[in-house]
Amino acid sequence: MPQQQVLTITSTILFCWIAFIIAWERISPYRKGLKFFREGFWIDLVWYTLIQSYFLKIMIFDYIIAPMQRHWDLSEFHFVSNWPVAVQVLFFLFTHDLYIYLFHRFQHSNKFFWRFHEAHHSGKEVDFLAGSRSHIVEIIINQTIEFAPIILLGADPMVIPIKAMLDAMFGMFIHGNIKVNMGKLKYIINSPELHLWHHANYIEVFHANFATKFSFWDYLFKSVYDPGHAPGDKPENWGLHYDYPRDYFLQHAFSVKRFDEQKLLKYKWFSWYYNLRPRLMSIIDKALPAKLTTAKQAAPNQENKVPEPVALVPQEENILQ
Repeated sequence: MPQQQVLTITSTILFCWIAFIIAWERISPYRKGLKFFREGFWIDLVWYTLIQSYFLKIMIFDYIIAPMQRHWDLSEFHFVSNWPVAVQVLFFLFTHDLYIYLFHRFQHSNKFFWRFHEAHHSGKEVDFLAGSRSHIVEIIINQTIEFAPIILLGADPMVIPIKAMLDAMFGMFIHGNIKVNMGKLKYIINSPELHLWHHANYIEVFHANFATKFSFWDYLFKSVYDPGHAPGDKPENWGLHYDYPRDYFLQHAFSVKRFDEQKLLKYKWFSWYYNLRPRLMSIIDKALPAKLTTAKQAAPNQENKVPEPVALVPQEENILQ
């Protein structure tokens, strides 16, 4: 099958899946009252999903993997190239998912790498789009390790768009604000039942539910947390237990140097920039007849400590030193 045709098919399936997930979130929400245009929606869509993904795709494939291929091309050994495409996809899906589980678990236990992962947990309103919020460094590491073996081992070119499609579909599903009972399948396939708990603001889940596609990793390595009920609908039940910047660039700056936004507001240039997005959103709010966008709140002070999870009852205390 021509590569362009594969791209057309996978893109069509993906867009249909997006529409399906959006409808599912409206019909059967896991967390009631979560608006479509929730806090951080436009940052996740415009900056993380569209702009960041576009430029990182070029960087990863053209400036990292391509030079690697010129020096370490293993396709001549035909490790996987003679396998059926379906088998190749399953092989890379399985092996990469194991890596993601292990690296994800490591990020939650390492102060340095937590700095690149905390952005993914910063949203207090988690939905199908929230999974796209990931730090640049984290994406470069994960997607290089994901796609480099596919290319270096000489897999069928169709494997990349198919796997990318499955990654996106799984990412939207497990982060989706969806109330779904997987039954016995929850021991094999990951779902919002388990992964949305991973985004909750409780100490029990800070070191639990690391799986992305296959939940059996958590059961196998005894890192699963499944209390049988949802975390709750209040904002304090979700996300980070410390304040985190709402701006895309400030989120990346915060991973390098902790700062207090309120203290920076004394600088006119920073105040102008920091309040630019709220002003624009206010204009959009007034233009929309049904108030489709959420009200923006002023950002509180930032903590200068590297985080750990909160206790059983959500609170404003940092534990990881």
